[in-house]
Amino acid sequence: MVYNISLFMRLAYRSIFKSRGTNGELKGKRLGFMLLFYLVWPIYTLWTWAFLLLDDLLFPGYKMKAVEKPLFILGNFRSGSTYLYRLFSHDASTFTSLRTADIFFAPSVTQKKLLHVVASVDSEIGHPLKNFLLHLDKRTLGQVHIHHVGLFEPEEDENILLHIWSSFFIGFMFPFWKDLPRYEFFDEAIPAPERRSIMRFYKSCIQRHLYATGAKRIYLSKNPAFSAKIQSLVETFPDARILYLVRNPLDMEPSTISWLSYAWGIFSVPKERYPFRKEVLAMTKYWYRHPLKFIDDHPSDQWQVVVYDDLMREPMRVIRTLYRQFDYPIGEGLEKVTSEVEADKDQYKSDHLYSYEDMGYSRQEIIDAFPDIFERFHFDRRELLPRFELHSGNSIAAGVLLK
Repeated sequence: MVYNISLFMRLAYRSIFKSRGTNGELKGKRLGFMLLFYLVWPIYTLWTWAFLLLDDLLFPGYKMKAVEKPLFILGNFRSGSTYLYRLFSHDASTFTSLRTADIFFAPSVTQKKLLHVVASVDSEIGHPLKNFLLHLDKRTLGQVHIHHVGLFEPEEDENILLHIWSSFFIGFMFPFWKDLPRYEFFDEAIPAPERRSIMRFYKSCIQRHLYATGAKRIYLSKNPAFSAKIQSLVETFPDARILYLVRNPLDMEPSTISWLSYAWGIFSVPKERYPFRKEVLAMTKYWYRHPLKFIDDHPSDQWQVVVYDDLMREPMRVIRTLYRQFDYPIGEGLEKVTSEVEADKDQYKSDHLYSYEDMGYSRQEIIDAFPDIFERFHFDRRELLPRFELHSGNSIAAGVLLK
């Protein structure tokens, strides 16, 4: 996969010369971010790609590493995927995932090997480096609200595609929706040769991770943005297991708008409090209908649909059923997941409330946008107050499976 340099240059030109009056106007903290970005990112990219290319010389065996029965957790944003992802990740004997540090600081085998040496030396002298990084992590990434982020926490590996500048997440840093490729409609909007090239790079990053860790574990990925990639995922990983989470649009849509608006606000000073409402609505429609259509058109025990509201009642029922259905080993790892569910139960309620009107929606508009989703899953159409939100690993949970 060739780095998408043309997109990189177009966004640079847009940001510097054509941003006035947009959500990415060059002012305030946006100006500071842009200066830092263009000082750091090009050097960082060259550094990262030097190590990725070095892998081909030092560790070419990663290319032969099998990716067996990987589990991909999909669904719209704010549909419970983070909670379920972190529960599965507690079964470290069965699953492995990319952490934030793996994605941004050690995507290559060579970097992972070097960091392992550094970590071993640090351990011998009392962990001063680790303690410093944990403190720094808490003071920086730990301040991100709504979605918990941590240097040593599992993270969405859609971020890995930033290394080829072909990720949906580019839009957070460069809020020029119409200037970006239609990654939110990936399977249908991105040309097939480009799709395959992006997915080859993504698979190579997973192979590098599995090769470097050396353990025969199952790769676990949580990516709402991959809802648009479900067909490409199955083409790339024929034995993939896919768990699709679906939530009442009356809860999901305002929560998604709130989260995305917060993310845009990290890098810019948007001219609107809730930008791109129409575009986000179109995206969430696709992220419901495209995966469900694929699942309906390709009946298989390799995928399953889980309803968020059911997930909030009996998580272990869902998890145990999925272990059996997806042919994952049931042992001590699953019992650890069980203990984590009990430890987290009833500990977290959201302080994040939403107003449809403030966001430019009406309740009826959301209902009218998703008639098939309300009908299929018998979602309540009454005006609902958000009862709780899933914030990283702290939450209530439960689950029942839909066949």
